[in-house]
Amino acid sequence: MRHSPRNLRFHELIGLRVRIVSHSDPTLVGLEGVVIDETRNTLRIRCGTKEKIVPKLYGVFEFLLPSGRKAVLDGSEILGRPEDRLKRVKEL
Repeated sequence: MRHSPRNLRFHELIGLRVRIVSHSDPTLVGLEGVVIDETRNTLRIRCGTKEKIVPKLYGVFEFLLPSGRKAVLDGSEILGRPEDRLKRVKEL
């Protein structure tokens, strides 16, 4: 399954460029970088030489897909481990 704005919430996010569009923590808004790790509740983003751990919940994230398209996802859509999100495809 290729990355697309419609199915991104079921994919692995590691390696994708991301920008935080909005978040309950205003200091995180506008943060840009590459997702280097993902847990059930957080994304670890490399921003230049620094790394930030960002809670998924209460955030809106814009991902740059390999095709060059952009996808905006609410943090609640990407909660959970990547392998558990993939299981949700079967439920649809």
